[in-house]
Order: sequence, then C-alpha cells, then structure tokens
Amino acid sequence: MSTSIGTPLSPQATRVMLLGSGELGKEVLIALQRLGVETIAVDRYDNAPGQQVAHHARTIQMSDAAALRALIEADKPMLVVPEIEAIATAELQKFEAEGLVRVIPTARAARLTMDREGIRRLAAETLGLPTSPYQFCDSLAELQAAIDGGIGYPCIVKPVMSSSGKGQSKIDGPADVARAWDYAMAGGRVSHGRVIVEGFIDFDYEITLLTVRAASGTHYCEPIGHVQVSGDYVESWQPHPMHPAALARAQQIAQTITADLGGQGLFGVELFVKGEEVWFSEVSPRPHDTGMVTMITQWQNEFELHARAILGLPVDTSLKAHGASAVIYGGVDAAGLVFDGVADALSEPGTDLRLFGKPESFVKRRMGVALARDTDVDAARAKAKRAAAKVKPRAA
Repeated sequence: MSTSIGTPLSPQATRVMLLGSGELGKEVLIALQRLGVETIAVDRYDNAPGQQVAHHARTIQMSDAAALRALIEADKPMLVVPEIEAIATAELQKFEAEGLVRVIPTARAARLTMDREGIRRLAAETLGLPTSPYQFCDSLAELQAAIDGGIGYPCIVKPVMSSSGKGQSKIDGPADVARAWDYAMAGGRVSHGRVIVEGFIDFDYEITLLTVRAASGTHYCEPIGHVQVSGDYVESWQPHPMHPAALARAQQIAQTITADLGGQGLFGVELFVKGEEVWFSEVSPRPHDTGMVTMITQWQNEFELHARAILGLPVDTSLKAHGASAVIYGGVDAAGLVFDGVADALSEPGTDLRLFGKPESFVKRRMGVALARDTDVDAARAKAKRAAAKVKPRAA
C-alpha cells in the first residue's frame, strides 16, 4: 500500500472502516485520525465509544453478511479493520477475493481467529506449537466425557466464540461442570453451542506479547503481565520480567503464528510461561485489552502501532516507562453514568485515566481504565489500583 495519505472528506481521502467500535476501537480511530485518515466506525449499537470520535458512525449487525456487504459497498473503504469476533468473516473473504478492499491483517486471519477452534487447530495441529491438551465439545455430555476421558480436573472451559474472557470458567471437580457449560453458553458472542475444554497448565505466569507485523518486519513490545478474574482482565503491567530463554521462545512462537496469519498490523499473542517453558494460548489480530497499559508505558502505544502498521508506516515498540493499568467497572446497571472522584484519581503524579464513554453500564462492564507509571512495576500497579478505586461511577 502507498504511504501517501489523502485529506479526509475529500475525493483523495484514505478511508478506513473499523468493524467494532468499543474502547479499543476508539483508540485505534483516534490514532488514525491523528494521521489524517478518514474513519468509519461500525458497531451493533448507537453511540459506541468509537462512533463518538469517527468521521462517520454506522450501526448494523456485523454478523449479517448482507448488511455488511451493503455497508462496505456504500462506504467504499480502502481498509476494513475487524476489532471484534462477531463478524461475517466469510463475506470479508469474498470482498478480499474480489479485490474490493484490504482486510486487516487478512480475511483468513479474521476468520481463523474469530473462533478458538480455528486458531487452536492451526497452532497445535498445523504449526506444531506447544499448547495445553484440549478438546471441542458440542454438549454437556461431551464436555463431561472429555474431562473423564483424559482432560481431567482442574480444567478451563471457554465458548469457541467470545471476547475478553466472557463465558470462561475453571472447573475444579464434577460439581462445577454443568455450571461451567451454562456459563459458556451465556457468554459466547455468537450462539454456537460449542466449547473448548483445556487441561490446566501449571504455569508460573501468563503474558501478552504484542507483536507488530510492519513493512520493516516483525517487532515485539516488552512482555505484558496481567491478572484475570473469571477470564476477564482486571489489571496489567509492563514490562513483565522473563528469563531470556523464555522471552526468546515466546518471540519465536509469536513469530510463527503471526507469520502464518500474514498481513500487517498488531497482534496480541497470549502465552503461558513456566521457567524457560512457553505454551501458546490465544492470538487476536488486533490490539489487546491488556495492552491498554501501553498508553502510559510506550512511546507508541498499541493503537498507534496498529494504525501505523496497517498504513505501511514505520513503528517504534520501545518502552518509555514502567507502568500498569487497572480496570474501572460500572458497578451499576444504568444508562448515562456520572463519574465522581476523577480529580482525586488524577491527583497522584504519574497517573492517567481513560473513561470510555459507553452509553450503558452493567455491574461488571468495563467503563474505564486507570493508568500509572513509576520507577518499578510493583509501585505502578499499586498506584493504578489506587487511582481506579477513587473513581466512583453512579447512576445519574
């Protein structure tokens, strides 16, 4: 792709469409806007965070192939950037085959990573990457049989299609199996009735290795550590210390999976680590929620890296500070929240906030994130959690 960028809202405009406009998409749109790109924000509901900052806002069911085709044909973007899983990826593959748009990173990557089955089979069975033992199940009876047949306890159950840990749970014994199945069915992005059950790996920690495929080659950010509760990220920090051999192995695994997926852009590669051993877990061909910490730790955050890479521009993955992020939950089920305590949260030096602007809150919906930098990761984590705790969402 040419690195020339045309003026927005002119016949020469460089037009980019994001499919999914939540908090991650919003930051990608801001990064694109700063580079003079004309942006189109698409989501399934009105006034999504990214729609509030884009040149154009569109609301459709992105899993509806006919609706997606009609929208792309009408808006004529040069690039289509999937930011969520629930998209009619087969239609994107048709568009790409017809030469009408470029899908980021590729339409094949969007299809494979939309569901855990496609990407797990690619990683373990085609590329031979180390993973946890796993099995796919279409019913509660199949899930129980898989556990009894070799997966064992404890184990992890996830819907094949979900995001941000939704529907994921740990099973410690037979009494947990039915509950885990029901939770997975409720948490899937698309009604699919299928789960993956994974044997539990006794790892020391898990990381996200943000991997950027750019015109100049493959680049890696410093490892990001994170804490998850019920599969959902609640805090992250960067850099996470790693044995040099483990870091080299992590980069090798990330290189292998992202090279196979192809294209340009940023990938969030999730890995389990024990000593010098590394196992592949998942990959997202887009910015990662745990990577929000890069908004305070890197010279170019993950969203700027994604924007630059997809436009064919140079990237810089270098770290500028140790830092951490902590999630701010809605705490209530309500529309049009008010956030108290913002000044208190920002009163400590080296802190920052992102309030996402989601029009509706749920008790456990992520409504913002606190960011903090400090001389070391532990101090930054404590500071980020203090800042997050000072923000008090309430119904208006």
